[in-house]
This record gives sequence, structure tokens and C-alpha cells, in this order.
Amino acid sequence: MSFLWSRAGAIAQKEVYHVMRDPFTLALSIGLPMFIVFSFGYAIEFNVKNIHIAVYDADQTQSSRRVKDTFGSSSYFILEPVSSPVEAQRVITGDRDRASLIIPGGFQKDLFSGRSSRAQILLDGSDNSTVGSILSYVQAIQNITSRRLGDFDPPAAVNLKTRFLFNPELNSRWFVIPGLAVVVMAILSILLTALTVAREWENGSMELLLTTPVEPLEIIVGKLAPYAALCILAVIFIYIISRTVFALPFEGSLWVFGFGCILFLITHLAQGLLISVVTRKQQIAMQIGLMSGLLPAQLLSGFIFPIESMPTFFRYFTMILPARWFMTISRQSYLKGSTLGEMGLSFFVLSLLCAIMVRAATSRFKKDLEP
Repeated sequence: MSFLWSRAGAIAQKEVYHVMRDPFTLALSIGLPMFIVFSFGYAIEFNVKNIHIAVYDADQTQSSRRVKDTFGSSSYFILEPVSSPVEAQRVITGDRDRASLIIPGGFQKDLFSGRSSRAQILLDGSDNSTVGSILSYVQAIQNITSRRLGDFDPPAAVNLKTRFLFNPELNSRWFVIPGLAVVVMAILSILLTALTVAREWENGSMELLLTTPVEPLEIIVGKLAPYAALCILAVIFIYIISRTVFALPFEGSLWVFGFGCILFLITHLAQGLLISVVTRKQQIAMQIGLMSGLLPAQLLSGFIFPIESMPTFFRYFTMILPARWFMTISRQSYLKGSTLGEMGLSFFVLSLLCAIMVRAATSRFKKDLEP
């Protein structure tokens, strides 16, 4: 018996009716992308700002006030005066502030006498995510303060000028939002597919298909097509929001980006199908789907943590994760405008993983449908 699109279409139509009657599926496919895009887009900020810093000034001179004004004039620090060095340390211990600035007595006297004036910065070392940023800010403020107190700009032996390509303002949203397409597609494609097919096994309706003249491939295409359409609509939604609300540029080709979306989508739909066939239980399918879809897409794809900074084992482990390669395709399409040839390695590996996953899922599905 040959494959017929009419039979696959009939199964797809039945699946559409089921989706329309299922509030959980509708909420997951429509509400989840909106929640993720707006919450991640507005909440995630890699540039640390509004750092509360306790300030104790024992000198109370014009020079010490210049130091404080330099800290306060930046958009990174919020100054909070304290009455003693002990209190300056206590606010960090009590987790009220992230840093403390202590200016000792004789600060201006040392400056005018030609000696090096000293001040102390205390940092909360338990928060590694902000310490590095604070140190870089303090270094820049130190250079500005030295020029202000000395009333001159010392000549530089080497003058390096920095220019940031593809993201001139180092806007965190430009880095985060292209990766949201990966996260949303990974969650929706695996969860929706795994849950719907596992539900068919639980309800016994999958066995009913065995009594009808339907090819296994027709069942696969018919059941997965509606969920593929929902995932594509979610990606289109993310693209529109990124361009209109967040003013994100898109420098690449929509056709190349779309091709990457299709490869990634097919891979994860097949993975969700494989999970459902192996587990045949909705609860177990959801747990495995979250572990194999959400966690790799967020933690091991380069979405937040750079792959180059991971231990050697995990750097190699990420090579078998489709999310890692599609993350590269998405970000380079948005920000760099890379061509298909320039992203050839990512497309090749993603295509290979797609073929392997489709082969594994269809083989297992056909085997389980055999009487």
C-alpha cells in the first residue's frame, strides 16, 4: 500500500479538531511563546546596572567628593553612605549591598604631597556573576578619577580603540532573543508531540488505527503536521516581536533561517515521537521531554553560557545536541547576516542529526504498529 496524502490529511484534520478542543495544548502553543519572549526579553540583562555600593568617606574633602561623584555619575552604581568601615563591611555580609567603597582619612593630603592616594573596594565574592562586571567598571572609573584629580590626561604609549561589530551597544536583548526561537521550538515540538502520541497509546485509540488501511508514515505525517504548524507560527511570532517591539535587526536571509528552522523542527518532532513510542505514558513523556528538550536548549546550547567556557567533556557533548547548531544559525542569521556557506558546518551537522533522529523514530514507530 502506497503513501496517500488524502489519508494523512484526514488524520491531520482529526488532530486539528483535537487541538482546538484541548485548552492545555492551546495554552502551551500560544501562551508559552508569548511568556518566554517578553519575560526573557525584558528580564535577562547581562550588563550589570544599578549596583548598590556602600560608601564611607573618612576624609570629607574635595578630592574624596570627586571620587564619589565619579561613581555616582555612572549609571552602574547607586551610592549609599554609611557611618563607619565596620558598617561598610556589614552591609555586604547582610546582603544589602554588592560592594563598599572606603576612603580613608588623609586621602587628599597624600594626593597633594605627591604620594599615591589609596581607597578600598570591598566586593561580594559569593556572587560570581557580578564581580567581573563590577571590577571592569571600577577599573574604568579609576582611570577617570585619576584624570579628574590630576587635572590632566597623561599621554598614552599605546592608544587602543575598541569597536564592537554586529552588536555595537552590547545590547543583551540582541544576544538573547535570537536564541529564544531555539528554546521555544525545542519545548513545543518535543512536548506537544510526545504528549499527543503518548495520549493516543494511553487511550487505546492508536490501536484502532491498526484496523484501518493506513500506512505508518501517513499516521506520522498526519499527527505531526498540526504541531509543526504551531511551532512555525511560534517562530513567526518571535520574529515579528523581535523586529517590532525590541527593534532587533535581521541581517541574514529569511530563506536560510527558515531552512534551519525546518531542519531543527523535524529533528525535535522526531525526538518527541520517539519519546512517546518508548514511554507510552503522558507523565513520563513530559518529564523526558523537558529533560531532553528544555534543559539542553537553555543550558548546553550556548543560549546563556558560552560553549567555549564549558569543561572539555561538555564542549564535545554539545556536538550531538541539535539546539547547539541551530543556536549558531539563529544568532548568525539575525546579527551577522551569514550565508548558507558560512554556516555550512552547522547545517551539515544539523542535517545529520535530523536524519538519524527521523530514522530512529520512524523505525521504532513502524515496529510498534506491527500486529
